[in-house]
Amino acid sequence: MQKKVSKPRERNKDKSKQQLLDAVGRLLRTKGYTALKVNDIAATAGLDKKLIYKYFGGTDQLVDAYIRSQDFWSNISSDDIPACVPDGGLALSKQMLTEQFDYVAQHKELQKILLWGLSEKRRSLKKLADDREASGEVLFSHIADPFFNEDATRYRAIMAIMVSGIYYLTMYTNVNGRTFCGIDLSAPEGKKDIKCALEKLMDLVYADRQN
Repeated sequence: MQKKVSKPRERNKDKSKQQLLDAVGRLLRTKGYTALKVNDIAATAGLDKKLIYKYFGGTDQLVDAYIRSQDFWSNISSDDIPACVPDGGLALSKQMLTEQFDYVAQHKELQKILLWGLSEKRRSLKKLADDREASGEVLFSHIADPFFNEDATRYRAIMAIMVSGIYYLTMYTNVNGRTFCGIDLSAPEGKKDIKCALEKLMDLVYADRQN
């Protein structure tokens, strides 16, 4: 029986590609998107910069491949939506907001990419924003819209303010300061206070709908 021959070149190629993708992530976390230059990426990966062009076609294509590889919004999907939601989505809204706060706070790469999306038009960044909208639409169209009826747009507007507030607070904390309105957002107690406030605001939104 003939022994199967392995393909070390293919394995090395895959390993090198992953090293370059990982280097993009490390630079985003530590220095931000302005550091995503060919020499810096290659040095961080410990590889020849020629491999960036060989495997991806260039720095832009490598960065786009990295963004596509990060399934940032996988924590929200139609699989998370129960068949019956007697409270009109109150508990689920609270869960998604508080989990989103933790998720963005923990993912420094996502923070940098969100900030990047405010300053530059890029197809992969637009795709990321579209994916976020599609994930949010799962909650809106399946639960909130039927419950709020004519007030559905107001619920969406309130959620827009709350989610954007989550983004801003997490990015601000990691760039310019630990405190906001006197709350230390780098401390567990401060994070707990924000999540409690998110839940309280949702209680008020749903209480207003029921009155």
